[in-house]
Amino acid sequence: MRHLLHALAVAAFALTLPAHADPAKATPTPKELLAKSKSAEWRTPDPQNLLYMQLPQGRVLIELAPDFAPLHAANIRLLAHEHYYDGLAIVRVQDNFVTQWDDPAGDEEHVDTSKLRPLGSAATTLAPEYTRAWDPKLPWTALPDGDVYAPQVGFSEGFPAARNPADGQAWLAHCYGMVGVGRDIDPRSGNGSALYAVIGQAPRALDRNIALVGRVLQGMQYLSGIPRGTGPLGFYEKPEQRIVIQSVRLGSDLPTAQRAKIEVLRTDSATFAALVEAKRQRRDDFYTVPAGRLDLCGISAPVREVAAAEPAH
Repeated sequence: MRHLLHALAVAAFALTLPAHADPAKATPTPKELLAKSKSAEWRTPDPQNLLYMQLPQGRVLIELAPDFAPLHAANIRLLAHEHYYDGLAIVRVQDNFVTQWDDPAGDEEHVDTSKLRPLGSAATTLAPEYTRAWDPKLPWTALPDGDVYAPQVGFSEGFPAARNPADGQAWLAHCYGMVGVGRDIDPRSGNGSALYAVIGQAPRALDRNIALVGRVLQGMQYLSGIPRGTGPLGFYEKPEQRIVIQSVRLGSDLPTAQRAKIEVLRTDSATFAALVEAKRQRRDDFYTVPAGRLDLCGISAPVREVAAAEPAH
């Protein structure tokens, strides 16, 4: 009797486990696909487009997108080159939305403009750059499924983007990890001195209403895993809650030995196409029903660290 009860218990437990997927139908994992990628499918970001933001918790690496926001990218480069961001702070962390860094003096209830940090050689106001005219020469990898917010979506040099053939406009999308420019009501009030990163569910309604200037490549955990602000819109209510930015440097201003050794998977590569299809048709021991769809913010261009070249002997 004891043996019978044991057998029944084992059988009942087995029924709670997912059925083993047919190996012939199992979807390759991202790790397996990336392991088979070719070196030509990876690109090295231009050091002129890399921001190294050092926080007490660690380093955040941001790639700028000058193809979509050339004026803002140039202004941000200038601000970083002149060390404008050093000593500024993360002033706002709104749950499921954004982490924002800015001049703390501009976060007070009654702003004393004399205490604001001068922008140096950088421009104080810029054209909005919410969209850009579509150029056939602009890199574009379309995603196969529809989108609620745009007629067409895909990737351009690793950045999630959208476009509308009817009016010839293209723009970047507010996916997780994207970096945008803080502004006031005036569309020309943003200049890159205040930036934010998306840390929650993609707020796509912001598309074409704020200039997006780049994407976090490394260090998202230092922006998404910090305490949320308790004030309106997630602003910190006490100065001591703010996280001071130790430094922000442009990659091209750093010695070669101090630059990150990273590569980004080309979104026009065969491996990225395979990753898209693997996510659309994921099937394994756990995922027995593939979604058959993939939204724009459901995938991002993988980033990997590469070993430094051996010195010549």
